[in-house]
Amino acid sequence: MLFPKKTKLISGVIGIILWASSLLSLGYFCIYGQEFSQSVLFIMFESNTAESSEYVAQYFKWWMMLVFIAHTFVAYMLWRRVQPIALSQKNALIFSSVILALTIAIPTFKDYVIKGKSWEDTVDKLQIRLEPAEPWQLVVGYLQYSEQLNNMQSLLAQNSKLPPIKNLKDKYEGLPSTLVLVLGESTNRQHMSLYGYNRPTTPKLDKMKDQLSVFNNVISARPYTIEALEQVLTFADQEHTDLVLKKPSLMNMMKQAGYKTYWITNQQTITKRNTMLTTFSKQMDVQHYMNNSRAQNSREYDANVFEPFQEALNDEAPRKFIIIHLLGTHMKYNYRYPPAFEQFKDNAGLSDVYDGHQVEVINTYDNAVLYNDYVISHLIETLSAKNNRSLMVYMSDHGEDVYDTPPHQMLGRNEGKPTLAMYAVPLIMWQSSAWKNGTNTNFENFVNRPYSTSHFIYTWADLAGLSFDEFDATKSLVNPAFTERPVWVGSSDNKKFFHQP
Repeated sequence: MLFPKKTKLISGVIGIILWASSLLSLGYFCIYGQEFSQSVLFIMFESNTAESSEYVAQYFKWWMMLVFIAHTFVAYMLWRRVQPIALSQKNALIFSSVILALTIAIPTFKDYVIKGKSWEDTVDKLQIRLEPAEPWQLVVGYLQYSEQLNNMQSLLAQNSKLPPIKNLKDKYEGLPSTLVLVLGESTNRQHMSLYGYNRPTTPKLDKMKDQLSVFNNVISARPYTIEALEQVLTFADQEHTDLVLKKPSLMNMMKQAGYKTYWITNQQTITKRNTMLTTFSKQMDVQHYMNNSRAQNSREYDANVFEPFQEALNDEAPRKFIIIHLLGTHMKYNYRYPPAFEQFKDNAGLSDVYDGHQVEVINTYDNAVLYNDYVISHLIETLSAKNNRSLMVYMSDHGEDVYDTPPHQMLGRNEGKPTLAMYAVPLIMWQSSAWKNGTNTNFENFVNRPYSTSHFIYTWADLAGLSFDEFDATKSLVNPAFTERPVWVGSSDNKKFFHQP
């Protein structure tokens, strides 16, 4: 509009930029059927040249060349049809100003001035609006990747300077061992038939019940993934939230004990919210990032973790520690399971207090729980098939209120108005026969203990046979010396207790 005599040239230059930047995204879409993201950039930059070459050789198909040619041909034909817009200079300036105002100025003014957001949040919101389009997919993706990478490297640098755990001892030292910690997502145990729910949402785990230790009174400290797992995977708890970066993590502890460590995740990798989790993952020896979606609401099913899990089990290392982080039953629930698991479709087994929309949402959540049952049971079966000395613990980071609490209007989590459904999490243990031999594994008298996941690191150390100077047996769920204490939930400055001894 502003330079009509240069229309062909300007549109040609813009077209070449859009075409070149879109080829990478198009190729990625051909392979995975999803958008490019900063998580993909993270994986690309983490890979070496040999890995990248193997990747291209494995996934590149001949028909992709036809897609690229068609993509290029359409772009060329569109460019040939571009014609100058007949506007006066004044009108061209007016229209250009209106376009810039609608796309950039007004949204920025609305967020920064009217809503009072910080400049950083305002820019983030602008980037989110730009990101789906080329070339901003690459530009914004790279900027976000760089920012989160810098944050992560700073956190890793702090972690690397921490002294090792004092006097760490392993009573099973020298024994081949495979320990697996499966971290679920947003799963409320009140929706699991294993815990008494009146819908058959966990049929496979129900059949395995005699092989499992099912703990009935475990509460997550926080209803949000990062905040909850910062306490699960470190010595931080509700009274000492600052210890996340001041003491070694559970991952550090297992490496110090001589285990080869693996992190397998189906969560998004290096987003603003997930930087701490990616930092935890980089404390491990081997990482598998299975979900590079730009949006959380994508159909990345948790079966993604099966192959890398099998690969880790096949590793010849005699002592292995594996963390698997699932998407579990995270909103939106209908994205968490394939069509074959759409079993609950009506109000059968539900109270008549729910309206049609609520029934539909509960059905999708219960279907997600059903698929989660398949994933967890498959992981147990895979581990069991190795027939070695092994242990698996499954727990969810937090729960989810799916219209469970009267007056049945709450969906999701709200730390300001806590309900049991937001914090009631499953905690299940499976042990191989070889593990049980010579190990105290009779937890029958412990399954009803009120327990906060914020003290989980002591339980895990106890299970693994680890002791150290600051080990506190009273905080281990499986230790005879366990002592009941207040089970706090909520942020450190607004804690509430769910249990008071």
